[in-house]
Amino acid sequence: MMEKNLMALMKQIPKIKSGNRFILGLDGLSRSGKTTLGDRLSEHLTEAGMPFHLFHIDDHIVEREKRYATGHDQWYEYYHLQWDIDWLSRNFFEQLKGLNQVSLPFYDNESDTHSIQDIDLPDACLIIIEGVFLQRREWRSFFDMVVYVDCSRETRYLRESDAAKRHMDKLRNRYWKAEEFYLRTEKPMGKADLVIEG
Repeated sequence: MMEKNLMALMKQIPKIKSGNRFILGLDGLSRSGKTTLGDRLSEHLTEAGMPFHLFHIDDHIVEREKRYATGHDQWYEYYHLQWDIDWLSRNFFEQLKGLNQVSLPFYDNESDTHSIQDIDLPDACLIIIEGVFLQRREWRSFFDMVVYVDCSRETRYLRESDAAKRHMDKLRNRYWKAEEFYLRTEKPMGKADLVIEG
């Protein structure tokens, strides 16, 4: 299935012309298979000699105090506060087509801090962004193409760690409610250019 999905995706990625960048989003809910798809796609692109850079949106979340115990519902914290949506719009997404270098805060879970890293981008390349909620209204227009990785909640739950499964209230109230909000308000499967099974 993964090979079939990769072949379908590779056929839809255009040849990158000189001075041009193509922004590809790999969207889907938690544990749907986005990261695996991104890793396998990276292998194929490397073999094909196509310049690219893969970003994981979860590398750029905010500190815990900004997304936990904020007074909002848990699902709201996850959907609206997990990332600095406006900052990423202005300093990341808006810059991808024009700048040869972007500076991003990379989050370290153990220390709950960020380190700023400068990412160099070739003049002509495929830029892949992998993560959940990518087709939120603040970000959807920045993508040239979005793939939605569809996977049932039952299958995704089986992929959760044992530690996560011991905290069902958090899954239900934080993650699943936010996912339901995303599916209901943004309808990502309908907006995606390609839907594949995760």
